[in-house]
Amino acid sequence: MNQKNVNEFLWVEKYRPETIQECILPANIKKTFLGIVKAGLMPNMLLSGTSGLGKTTVAIALCKSLELDYILINSSEESGIDILRNKIKQFASTISLSGGDKVKVVILDESDSLNPQSTQPALRAFIEEFSSNCRFIFTCNFKNRIIEALHSRCTVIEFNTSKKDLAVLAMEFMKRLKVILKSEGIKFDDKTLAELIIKHAPDWRRVLNESQRHSISGEITTNVLVGMSDQTMSSLVAALKDKDFKTMRGWVANNNDIDSSVIFRNIFDQVVEIAKPGSIPSAVIILADYQYKAAFVADRELNTVACLTELMASVEWI
Repeated sequence: MNQKNVNEFLWVEKYRPETIQECILPANIKKTFLGIVKAGLMPNMLLSGTSGLGKTTVAIALCKSLELDYILINSSEESGIDILRNKIKQFASTISLSGGDKVKVVILDESDSLNPQSTQPALRAFIEEFSSNCRFIFTCNFKNRIIEALHSRCTVIEFNTSKKDLAVLAMEFMKRLKVILKSEGIKFDDKTLAELIIKHAPDWRRVLNESQRHSISGEITTNVLVGMSDQTMSSLVAALKDKDFKTMRGWVANNNDIDSSVIFRNIFDQVVEIAKPGSIPSAVIILADYQYKAAFVADRELNTVACLTELMASVEWI
């Protein structure tokens, strides 16, 4: 794999694949996208699946392979309908630099964070309004949060990974990661890399981010395998039990690189051991509620603090 984005600091951007062939995908999914490239026709698409599987990377790689102009919009940050309308209209109305007869592509990343009552229905109209010169690619973690009207106007592709696929993909990513580490001059051993990949697969973005974060010393060591539950969860649980809001708030701020879903899941996995039996149902309901809200909120850190605050107030701890 060639280093293409030399000006990028983040490895996930610096080494982002630029063709479908370079993308690490299950064979059946890769075959679908290679077919789109071969046909030379870009459909409207809805790409769904959990974080880090390569949905956005595939969308960009398709545009580059077909030499189509594209715009990438982070829907979790730019969700206002007026902003979207103006941005999309301005992009769609300009002449394509790739050729006058080629369509343009609007990539709406994290589109399941868009309001299903207002913004998503409006996007349905956008697809029809700009159908002559624009295609839309929606990426999402939860396709059930995308309204049916958008489903029906798109080719829906789910990034599912079976256990059989995962073994093959993990080996493929291992080769990719070794090339990246050698390119960056980072020392490593195969066993540590293998365990790191097994720990986070199939979230390839997480694997790469963790590798970069732990390579600051110039070497990937077994420290990369120390999980959040082993290293930091005990201090959070202690703050919850003591109802110590200040410490809990500081913990969230200091660990803002950890996705809220990981925090919620870790608490859920330990809830039987840290909460009294009568409080477990309440804790599970609270965690599930804020897990759902996390996909829609503007400030995820605030949502995490709100969840932990409610747990402190409502749960009896052991």
